[in-house]
Amino acid sequence: MAVNGWVTTCTPIPIKPAPLSPTEFTEEDLWGLVWFDKQACAKKFKSYRNEGMFTPPSLQGSIEMPFTAGGVNWGGIAVDPEKGLVFVNTNNAAHIITLFPTGQAKLQRQLDPEAEIAAMEGTDFGVKREVFLSPLNVPCNRPPWGELSAVDMNSGEILWQVTLGTTRDIEVFGLRSFIALNTGTPNIGGPMATAGGLVFIGATMDYYLRAFNANNGAEIWKARLPTGAQATPMTYMRNEIQFVVIAVGGHSDLGTEPGDSIMAFSLKRSP
Repeated sequence: MAVNGWVTTCTPIPIKPAPLSPTEFTEEDLWGLVWFDKQACAKKFKSYRNEGMFTPPSLQGSIEMPFTAGGVNWGGIAVDPEKGLVFVNTNNAAHIITLFPTGQAKLQRQLDPEAEIAAMEGTDFGVKREVFLSPLNVPCNRPPWGELSAVDMNSGEILWQVTLGTTRDIEVFGLRSFIALNTGTPNIGGPMATAGGLVFIGATMDYYLRAFNANNGAEIWKARLPTGAQATPMTYMRNEIQFVVIAVGGHSDLGTEPGDSIMAFSLKRSP
């Protein structure tokens, strides 16, 4: 669009729904399982570049909130056309994006084998990407770290948001936790809505498939799985019985154990 000889561009800014995940990380958002955990996060936080959602990558390291797996991202959405609702899971964790001079990719991999390293050959810099974690292997920002939301497609309002996932099965110092704190977890995999008013989802770092009430987000059922179900459920009918099936294979990026299961559950009609 030309205005008085100047060429301008217009970027649409959505009004509704409101953001489903935090889009900035402030000092007030710092968190830790215990005091020394939070102190370590705070020390690192002050060393990074942090200017809001559009902070560019930098040599000192830049905070990206939410991280590259979302907010809303990999799993997609589920839709209930009768109720006019969209269901979507989100991640509420941060990445640290750090540039390094080109040609140092091998060195960076040796220095930080857990980080994602991209050489970006042909450019001046390579890039390192790592989740902003505390010494106890949990996100440095306050929970919830994963949520499931329902959005009314007619009004654009968020109908409900609930915490998705617990700390059970998160690895701390090489051991998997048996403590299930209701913090939510980063998650990969999407939800599925049924005509009976249920929303099924795996996706979390704890080893469960869950069902939520589509109207209010109440968790009404969960089943223990052999490992993480970083996949989206599907449903089918056989002999007039409805089944929900999900691939249970784990995911290296989330730290869930590898597996090779396909698990199916039958649904019973309410009396």
